[in-house]
Amino acid sequence: MNCAALGSDVKIEMVPAMQPLRVRIKVCGITSARDACAAVSAGVDALGLVFYAGSKRCVTPEQAKQISAAIPPFVTRVGLFVNAAPAYIAHVMAYCNLDVAQLHGDELPAQCHIPGVRVAKALRLKDSVDFLECQAYRAAGVEAFLVDAWVQDAYGGTGVCAAWELAAQLAREQCVILAGGLTADNVGVAIQQVSPYAVDVSSGVEFSAGVKDVHKMYAFVDAVSHGHRSI
Repeated sequence: MNCAALGSDVKIEMVPAMQPLRVRIKVCGITSARDACAAVSAGVDALGLVFYAGSKRCVTPEQAKQISAAIPPFVTRVGLFVNAAPAYIAHVMAYCNLDVAQLHGDELPAQCHIPGVRVAKALRLKDSVDFLECQAYRAAGVEAFLVDAWVQDAYGGTGVCAAWELAAQLAREQCVILAGGLTADNVGVAIQQVSPYAVDVSSGVEFSAGVKDVHKMYAFVDAVSHGHRSI
């Protein structure tokens, strides 16, 4: 139906400006097209593919390209990189038809500026939030910050909860994706305490490292929905 045919007398109800956004959901560490499709069926908004050799969930660009091809439109494809060269990141993003690069290592702001690539930067917060550092990342083109747990010599996927109070401080000023030890049992409380734009889960919805549990994914999505409604 053409919207113009509704007529000028029809009143459109506007969403209140202060109404919280729906909390988005990303499932990371996808290693198969089967798990990707199961996650989409559960209702997730984004899927993460890991290109870090130190992860048990690492996939090759060739594997990632096949998985990406199985993901339907309107689901965001995220590539996770750790201290990778910008040229390599740009190549893999294009080759696998990915939408967002998640930089999960020790990348400096200048290393986050990759022409033609949308970037989210992971922060492993320990004791405080460096807001000046965040501003430098934003100036370099970083669009969002993924807050993960600080674990010595580990770049995510540990199952350890992030510092929610620090994540909440950052979420007041920046677009925050909350990760780190989330499960269907605790994500509702995490959402209420942090008010993130999105949540990111990996080990919390798995049978084993890299193998997703469809029942846990459905339970997680349901818990996020209920956690959002209770804000």
